[in-house]
Amino acid sequence: MTAGETGAGQSTDRRERRAARRAHADYTGGVYGSMLAASVVIGAGTLGSFPRAELVLLLLLTSLVFWIAHVHAELFGARLARRTPDRRVILRVCREEWPIVKAAVPPAAAIAVSPVLGLDVQGALWLALSVAVAGQVGWSVAAAHRAGASRRLVATTATVNVLLGLVIVVVKIAVTH
Repeated sequence: MTAGETGAGQSTDRRERRAARRAHADYTGGVYGSMLAASVVIGAGTLGSFPRAELVLLLLLTSLVFWIAHVHAELFGARLARRTPDRRVILRVCREEWPIVKAAVPPAAAIAVSPVLGLDVQGALWLALSVAVAGQVGWSVAAAHRAGASRRLVATTATVNVLLGLVIVVVKIAVTH
């Protein structure tokens, strides 16, 4: 076997492992992270007028703190009782929980670009909330689709998450008025 064949074999193995990870991906963190981002936007909106940079940082830092909390709980809650996690397990758990942070990026980006769209702070908050709810629906639909759910179940998942999103919007309206 030549060096090129070994490299190609390793590359194929790596692609197969990535495909297997994607096939078994858990989107719970994405749905959770989107709901977390929406709640941060609602909370920030009730406290007054945040400068956009502060709100972007608040969204991203809150998601990082919750990511760390989830990684810690996963590693030291259930796993420590069975055995001490090694580096491979720690990295896998960090990767699995990362969608919590990824879900906060689009609402934070919406806040960041809101001045270009001519939005005031309230308009930016509504845009970020809409993006977070859309992310919540998107993550849940992706999870159902990836799990091989029927079209009917995918539609049901989308509907449930749209309704949850509407509840979040109603809470924002109730809290700010």
